[in-house]
Amino acid sequence: GVPPPSLRVFPRTLSGTGMALSLTIDLSDQDLEHFTEAMEKAKAAAAHKTPEEVVAAAGALLTDAQKVRLPDFIRERLVRLDDMVAMVRDEGWHLDDDDRNRVMSVLVYFADPKDVIPDHVEVLGFLDDAIMIELSVRELQHELDAYDDFCDYREREAKKRGTEPAKVGHADWLDSRREELVERMHARRERDYGVGYGSSSGYRAKANYTRAWRPSLFKFG
Repeated sequence: GVPPPSLRVFPRTLSGTGMALSLTIDLSDQDLEHFTEAMEKAKAAAAHKTPEEVVAAAGALLTDAQKVRLPDFIRERLVRLDDMVAMVRDEGWHLDDDDRNRVMSVLVYFADPKDVIPDHVEVLGFLDDAIMIELSVRELQHELDAYDDFCDYREREAKKRGTEPAKVGHADWLDSRREELVERMHARRERDYGVGYGSSSGYRAKANYTRAWRPSLFKFG
């Protein structure tokens, strides 16, 4: 069977103690059912919202999250939510309707103000969002991987051409690479169909990785 998803909180040093804390949260089938029900309720609650309103609500969550000091493991997942929002805002990526709807079907959860823990509760208020993002990352693994590769390619090629990636827009020289990545994304998604949540695509948290430009709403620092 498919192992249950887990949230890995990487070792952190506790202030003033010199001690590191490492924590893994395993989600049981019952836990998954709880979050699946929450997603379905969110979809129903957001049924009247336009795609623009859903994106704006997810963006508002990212804005609010930057008003408090968050643990790294929550910040890392909020960055991935930012990537999901960027995928549907990015003029250069311009997802077709079916792929865009897959992303939007995930974002609706973050448009529901009645989530498990109110977001105004500092730190803990974003914990359930972090768990839902983790599950969403696994659901959209191939979409996120393809988009990461697209952003990396756009930034490299833009610099070769003496321009800024933010100013590229929908350039002809991006189309062939985009089509290759979308085709790969579809093939991998079809291959993994029915596997379940699978494994996360990760958070590109390696020391030597610099996140390429994208139309982000979540700012670092």
